[in-house]
Amino acid sequence: MIERAIKDKLIYLTGKYPVVTLTGPRQSGKSTLLKSLFAQYKYVSLEDPDIQRLAQNDPRGFLNSYPDTTVIDEAQRVPELFSYLQTHVDKIGKTGMYILAGSHNFLLMQSIGQSLAGRSAVLKLLPFSHNEMVKASILPVPTNEEIFKGAYPRIYDKNIEPAYFYPYYIQTYVERDVRLLKNIADLSRFNLFIKLCAGRIGQLLNLSSLANDCDIAVSTASAWISLLEASYIVYLLKPDFRNFSKRLVKSPKLYFHDTGLACSLLEIKSATQLTTHYLKGHLFENLVVNEFVKEFYNRGEEPAISFWRDKTGNEVDLLLQEADYQNAFEIKSGETFSPDYFKGVKYWAQLSGTSTENCFLIYNGNQALKTSLGQVQPWNTFQFAKTKQL
Repeated sequence: MIERAIKDKLIYLTGKYPVVTLTGPRQSGKSTLLKSLFAQYKYVSLEDPDIQRLAQNDPRGFLNSYPDTTVIDEAQRVPELFSYLQTHVDKIGKTGMYILAGSHNFLLMQSIGQSLAGRSAVLKLLPFSHNEMVKASILPVPTNEEIFKGAYPRIYDKNIEPAYFYPYYIQTYVERDVRLLKNIADLSRFNLFIKLCAGRIGQLLNLSSLANDCDIAVSTASAWISLLEASYIVYLLKPDFRNFSKRLVKSPKLYFHDTGLACSLLEIKSATQLTTHYLKGHLFENLVVNEFVKEFYNRGEEPAISFWRDKTGNEVDLLLQEADYQNAFEIKSGETFSPDYFKGVKYWAQLSGTSTENCFLIYNGNQALKTSLGQVQPWNTFQFAKTKQL
C-alpha cells in the first residue's frame, strides 16, 4: 500500500480522543488506509444493508456487538447512532475506541457537532498528493499528464484510464451521494451545473452567471455549490480582506479537489490536449493550490490560505498565512521565467510592506532562482511544507 502522509497524525490522535473521524472524497483511500493502519480493529460499513438496519433499529445492540476498537465506515448513513456513541464512549472513558469514516462532510460534521463535540478529532484525506506519488514512484510525467490523470488512488492501484474512471465516478456520485444529501429532481441539470463549474475553474465565483447558464435560481446555485463542497468535489478559496486597497474583490475563487475530475468534466480527452487548452493555466493553478490544501489537511489543520485581488486587476494567486506574516505566491504554467510574472506580487508587497523574501513564483520550469523580486521555484520540486526555510 502507498504510504499516506496523514498516517502519523491519525495514529497520534487515536491515542488522544475516544473517537477519530476521517472524512474526504469517495475513493480517496480512507477505507484502505484504515484497514491497513488499524488491522487490529474490527471493521464495519454502514453501507451494508444488514449492518445499517442493525445500527438504525437497535443502536444499543450494535454497540454491544462493537463495543470498542472498531472502524465504522460510511458513518453518516446512520446519524441517529451518534447520540448512543456519545453515551457509550463517555461511560467507558477510553481513547481510540472508534474511528469513523465517511465521504459526506456536511452530514458527518452535523452529527459530530450535535453529539460528539469535544470527543472526536476530525481529519480529512484527499486523493494522493504530489509528494506521495513521488515517493511511491507513480508520479505521472510531464505535468500535463499529472493534471489530466488526477490523483485518485484507484486509478493507480488498478491502472485505470481516466476515461474509464471519472465518468463513472460522477455518475455514482450524482445517483447515490447527491440523493442522500439533497432531493434534486432534475439530475441532468445538476450534471450540467457541475460541468459549468469546471468551466470556471480557478476563477471568481459568479453565482448569477452560473444560475443563468444553468437556468436555475441564484439560491439554487448557491445550495448546489454548498452540496459540491460538502461532498469534496469543489472548494472555495476566500479572498484576503486586509485593507491594503479600498477596492478589493470579495468573491471567492472556485477550485476542484482533483484536476483529473475537472478535465473529465471539461471533456479533455488526453494530456496532449492540455497544451493548447484555454484553461491550461487555471488547471495548473488548481493543481498547485491543491498541494497547499493537502499539506494542511495531512497535518490535521485547516488551510491558512487565501488570495488577493483588487477591482483594477492586481492579483496575488495565493497568500499563505504564517504565524505573524504572509507568504505571497504567483502561479504560472509557463516553463520559462519572466520578471513580468511578479507584477501582481510586487504591487501587493509594496502595499503591504512585505519583504521580497516572502514573495514566490511557482512555475512549470526546472530552474530555481533568487531574484530581487522574489524566489522562483519549479513546481515539481517545491516543498510545500517548508516555505519558511526557502
